[in-house]
Amino acid sequence: MIELKDISADELIDGICEDEAGYTCVFCGQRFEKGEVFPAGKRFFDAHRAAQLHLDTHGDRMEQLFAAGEKNLSLTDNQKNLLLRFAAGESDAKIAKSLGVAASTVRHQRFMLRERAKAAKLYLAVWAMAEESKSKKKEAARETLLTPHEGATMVDERYVITEAEQRAILENVFLSLEPLRLKVFSKKEKKKIVILRRIAEEFKTGERYTEQQVNDILREIWHDFATLRRYLIEYGYMERTRDGSAYWKRG
Repeated sequence: MIELKDISADELIDGICEDEAGYTCVFCGQRFEKGEVFPAGKRFFDAHRAAQLHLDTHGDRMEQLFAAGEKNLSLTDNQKNLLLRFAAGESDAKIAKSLGVAASTVRHQRFMLRERAKAAKLYLAVWAMAEESKSKKKEAARETLLTPHEGATMVDERYVITEAEQRAILENVFLSLEPLRLKVFSKKEKKKIVILRRIAEEFKTGERYTEQQVNDILREIWHDFATLRRYLIEYGYMERTRDGSAYWKRG
């Protein structure tokens, strides 16, 4: 059976998934490509009709769903039997007589199963809202621009960087973010700004460092600590006294 997460409730009921290229049986995964014809006996059918005819080979679809979703549905044999009878259109009185129980018992079971269906609908709605919210946040992250740092000397197109771009760059240029270990110091301006922005986070705002302390911190990040130190100053992430006796982070 196709993964449940990839199938809608309507597709489970129909037994067929449709996409731009064709139709897929949800129970066995057999494909029927659009534009092709499929033989059945002495006749030929288009993809959709062939897929419908194929479903008949699986027998009752509700029983197929019972079998495929045994762990997820958590239905007793008695509940499955009742659902099959409800689907067949049997009256409560007829079901009660065949089971040797009162009609009120069957009505109560029907009510409980209906309430369970309502709860499932509510859960699906809540889950859909949660997934939609997550998707919106991801989309917002892709579109949200980073704010240039306070010490940026010239804000231009180099600083047009989204949060998603920043994440992709960090994953590509650093061997590790904790502890911070640089793999390559890119010459591309956007990447350089993202790298320096992340390295600057290793320094505490308001604290002064000697040049040796700065070197010790940067040496752990990358072997060419002098280059990192120079660019942190040049791009305005850090400042220093004229004699280089003290360094501090901007902002």
